[in-house]
Amino acid sequence: MREAAAVTVPRQRALRVFLSTEDAARCGAWAAIIVAAGHERAASSDDADLVLSDAGPGGEWLRISAHGGEQDPAGLLAADADAQQVEAALRAVAAGLVVRTPRAAEPGFHAIDEGEGRKLLTPRELEVLRAIGEGLTNKAIARRLGISLHTVKFHIESIFRKLGVRTRTGAIAKAPEWRGQTIEL
Repeated sequence: MREAAAVTVPRQRALRVFLSTEDAARCGAWAAIIVAAGHERAASSDDADLVLSDAGPGGEWLRISAHGGEQDPAGLLAADADAQQVEAALRAVAAGLVVRTPRAAEPGFHAIDEGEGRKLLTPRELEVLRAIGEGLTNKAIARRLGISLHTVKFHIESIFRKLGVRTRTGAIAKAPEWRGQTIEL
């Protein structure tokens, strides 16, 4: 009978996590979770492995993004997730996995029902959409428009919801055909 080869599991390194929220209490709670798990709090998203931010109306979701938060979030948890769930989600996203709580089973944004009446894109949303059409990153859009990265993300989420799309490409593809407003990209 053959002996099993020894398996070594690499020691998990501390992650650098940037916290992006305007809620001081939430930021403090997240910081405590990060430190208790043995991770480091990054000073900026550029220096981070992951970005932890709030999303949705009233911050009902906790979003975990890799690569400075420029891409769709790989992690989406309920805002009331406990420390163990947050730590597990951080590790999973860092390993390249996608994490969704059961309440967030359908990732992305839902289109507003046509019967409810669509709202027009705001002038600022149009500026953001044009910048997306030019291929700018969220950070570049923020710099160009003189707004925060968080505000850019908020506008993009609103555009996605209003156009009924889930990606930047989908927004650009759907924008010219969207009823009720002329959008020149």
